[in-house]
Amino acid sequence: MAQVEPAPQDQLLSERVAGGILPKVLNSFDMVAIFVAIVLFITNAAVIQSAGPTAFGWWILGFLAFLIPGAIVTGQLGVMFPGEGSIYLWTHKAFGPFWGFFAGFCAWWPGVLVMVATGVVSITFLGFVFPGSVGSWSIQVQGLLIIAFILLSAVLALLRFRVTQNIVNVVFVLYGLGIALMLLAGIVHLAGGHAAATDPVDFGAWKPSADTGINFSNWTFFGLVILALLGVEVPLNMGVEIRDTRAITRYLFWGSLAVMAAYLVATWAVMVTVPAADGQSAQITAVAEVVKLGLGGFWGNLVALILAGFFLFITVVYNYSFARLIFVSGLDRRLPRVMSHVNANKVPDVAVWVQTGIAGLFTLLAFVVLPSASSGGAAVDVQTRIYDVLQAAVTVIWCISMVVLFIDVLIILRRFQSAFEARRLANPGVFWVCSIVGALAALIGIVATLSGSWTPLISNDAGTVSMAGAEIAYGAWFWWVGGIALASMVVGALLYLLGRRTEAAARRGDALPAAGPGG
Repeated sequence: MAQVEPAPQDQLLSERVAGGILPKVLNSFDMVAIFVAIVLFITNAAVIQSAGPTAFGWWILGFLAFLIPGAIVTGQLGVMFPGEGSIYLWTHKAFGPFWGFFAGFCAWWPGVLVMVATGVVSITFLGFVFPGSVGSWSIQVQGLLIIAFILLSAVLALLRFRVTQNIVNVVFVLYGLGIALMLLAGIVHLAGGHAAATDPVDFGAWKPSADTGINFSNWTFFGLVILALLGVEVPLNMGVEIRDTRAITRYLFWGSLAVMAAYLVATWAVMVTVPAADGQSAQITAVAEVVKLGLGGFWGNLVALILAGFFLFITVVYNYSFARLIFVSGLDRRLPRVMSHVNANKVPDVAVWVQTGIAGLFTLLAFVVLPSASSGGAAVDVQTRIYDVLQAAVTVIWCISMVVLFIDVLIILRRFQSAFEARRLANPGVFWVCSIVGALAALIGIVATLSGSWTPLISNDAGTVSMAGAEIAYGAWFWWVGGIALASMVVGALLYLLGRRTEAAARRGDALPAAGPGG
């Protein structure tokens, strides 16, 4: 099949040179491992237990309305333009430099702060195994440990990429083993004559009239599912580092299947095994508790350690994959040129250290500085408020980037018809359906996140607005999350303007006469 490329004037500098700077090391298995590391937060299978048996309905809706459309759209854009930077590159093709940088920023910023979330989850599972030591540490000590995790992720991300990816692949296999043990624990629990803690086949709970039914009053669960499925495009931040473009469609197919199966299996196992009373099944450690109840304490602790290690090592995946967005922005002079520097291992080291510093600074502020200004339970409250609000804000931003992605494909298919025909994966009508359904799902994810407070420490009861039968609440939570999301996007726009000044200054410098040997 002949490859159709856009005219040179339509190409970014990063499209032309990134492939000559970064080595091609990623195969199909690597891409599946990266996809699962980015998308599959198995702890969501516990959080969604509050939905009862309807959890399966929300998962299925999320798969059909968001994950599958996202995979189809990403696959088409990836095979047409398999360059570095994914949404940064594709949005540039569709809308030009500003929106390309802006969409890239909206995709990058959540990834940096998720590096903090993975550290929190790792400590939580270590506390499950060692409640008398790790589980009793202060917030400040936990914050320092999270910073250490982030620094370690940077060190591992700066190794030769093949070495780092081999480590990630091993952890990915262990992760699969842990999820398989969850399934086995659920089966053993029922086979031992125990009744299901919650009946997973109570389809009466799905009725719109039921308290836990699939209706607009419970739509925050749909928002949770959308959040759990974000990141389908992230592996293609490393587009030029893929050995064979066939790996793009392969990782999207097999990775999506793995994610769907894992979420359903773990949700079922927790539901039938862990009691729902007092929210036990909705605690993130319930995915380890299910194994402890079904197979015994040793196996439960083993799974908890596997999960602690997995979430530690996916911090590495987030670090190296999102650093590529900074790298290409440096190449294209959207950010200072130093951001495109690579080390002896051909890894964008400056980009890795920049986002490591940002994530570490946030951790220091949220887990050490501000809680230290309080005492006792108030310190926990401060940490919880800051963490939940910022994570919700970056979730809103990430969903915005996904709305842009679903629009990108329609513009690109029209502007680059010959490239589309040369590498068409489906009829154009399929992409129209995927774009409309996926964009609407992402928008619902945004509204649901703004409407439902993640913590009782922040109210959201100042009032409600009715829209299409849905009650959208607003209050302190809405204004904090929405305000921070808006401020973050303003920062993204300002960074672009500053980058334009940097680019103009660089061009003026390039126009000056070359310096002599002593210059």
